[in-house]
Amino acid sequence: MLSLSLVLSPVMGMQVAHVNAAGLVPDCGVTKSETSSTGKEKTSVGTPCGFNDFMQLINNVINFLLFVIATPLVAIIFCYAGFLLLTSGGSAERMTKVKSIFFNVVIGYIIALIAWLLVKTILVTVGFDPKDAFLIEF
Repeated sequence: MLSLSLVLSPVMGMQVAHVNAAGLVPDCGVTKSETSSTGKEKTSVGTPCGFNDFMQLINNVINFLLFVIATPLVAIIFCYAGFLLLTSGGSAERMTKVKSIFFNVVIGYIIALIAWLLVKTILVTVGFDPKDAFLIEF
């Protein structure tokens, strides 16, 4: 049951990570061309990219790496370590290896989450819009 929840938790996390699933790159400075009913091609340029768009790009990349890539990877490594634990047969050497895998994954993921929180705090401090800084809508 625990391994099933670890496998399914990244799937649920990806749903949260794709709340604003418009892509990683913000939609600014994009040239759009349209053909009018008279047959002429009309070109329009979107709003130029600014500081908030750059910060949005950083935010999107970090959220993608942490929640779409790292979270499923952590779950897979937990499943692997659990499999090693079940097949260790009571061997002290293999139990030590499994414990070190669990410990290293937990510490690494905690460090990644703390770094995410630190980056989010810095983004908000330098003027990034706080409602865009977190996955949760306020």
